[in-house]
Amino acid sequence: MDVFYSYTYGTTGWLMLQAIPLIVSPTIIITILSPEVREPTDLETYFSRSLGITLLTLGVMIILLTGSVPLTSSFSDTTTAGVTTSLSDPKAPYAVPTLTISLIYHSAMAFYCYARYTQSSQFSFALGGIGSAGLGAVGLWCVLFASSNGRISRKTGADKRTSGFPFGNKESAGAKKRGMGKAI
Repeated sequence: MDVFYSYTYGTTGWLMLQAIPLIVSPTIIITILSPEVREPTDLETYFSRSLGITLLTLGVMIILLTGSVPLTSSFSDTTTAGVTTSLSDPKAPYAVPTLTISLIYHSAMAFYCYARYTQSSQFSFALGGIGSAGLGAVGLWCVLFASSNGRISRKTGADKRTSGFPFGNKESAGAKKRGMGKAI
């Protein structure tokens, strides 16, 4: 779960890092991305600040919907177990869908920033693409490996979902047990 929490807080931090310059000074963004230095129009200022506030809101929603911040009515509810990404976890029922949507967002932004970087060769698009691609990779890891409890055998510690196809597993507990039965 540590990677899951790191992903949610990292996503929020990345969104806030993008949102603060948009809200504070749209002129900085226009200067970085435009070939000529000029003052932003009223419409550009409105869209810049609106996007910044939207990114802040999205970051806060990711933190809240994934259960990274406990939203229980009493203190004793938070002392038991942490949030899991199990679909039946009552503490964060929207953790996996929120994780998936944020993964799609980071993937789309990485692709967009890469496409803009190849057209304009501006370093700011490369930085945005690297940040989004990194978070997208961690999000993909969380969706693939951290969103289920797994089926780990208590006796052997092996994952029960693995099979012997197309290669036989000679070191498995079942193979050793069958081998012992044939030897007797």
